[in-house]
Amino acid sequence: MEFEVGNIVKTKKPHPCGSKEWEITRVGIDFKLKCKKCGSIVTLERTKAQKAITKKIK
Repeated sequence: MEFEVGNIVKTKKPHPCGSKEWEITRVGIDFKLKCKKCGSIVTLERTKAQKAITKKIK
């Protein structure tokens, strides 16, 4: 699956706030994801991010 900055994705596990939707703000060796509900920002390694993401919404 190809990912670009600005994509909205859904993850397997929810964020502690309850949301499973994230916006990709950086793509490279690491993925930077921003929670759509609370605005929290998380940085994940590419391999972990690809395993966590189930589908692209936009």
